[in-house]
Amino acid sequence: MTQNQPPALFTLYGIKNCDTIKKARRYLDAQNVEHLYHDYRADGLTAERLQHFIATLGWQALLNTRGTTWRKLSEEEKAAIDNADAAAALMLAQPALIKRPLLAAADGSMLLGFNETDYQQFIQEKS
Repeated sequence: MTQNQPPALFTLYGIKNCDTIKKARRYLDAQNVEHLYHDYRADGLTAERLQHFIATLGWQALLNTRGTTWRKLSEEEKAAIDNADAAAALMLAQPALIKRPLLAAADGSMLLGFNETDYQQFIQEKS
């Protein structure tokens, strides 16, 4: 990004090898939506940013309990996730446990998951 270029209106958060992330990125590119891509593994994730996600969306919505990372956890580890602090600690340690994609607008609003209709509406509202 050059100094004269305004920041992107959207940031897409996820993990690059996720199929749904790939679909979301293809959609944004096809619609010519200027966005930044933030890979939790390559670019990192701060506790502060995760807390913002949790405050906006709720830890239950963010916790991906359908993926292989969740299935690999022991029953004790799963049972221990009963509040935002426990969920945040686990998501920071294992970013694949964060549901994705997460599309964030410059105004701080967020959309979790990928659906073309929802993306189109969200982008129109925020652009």
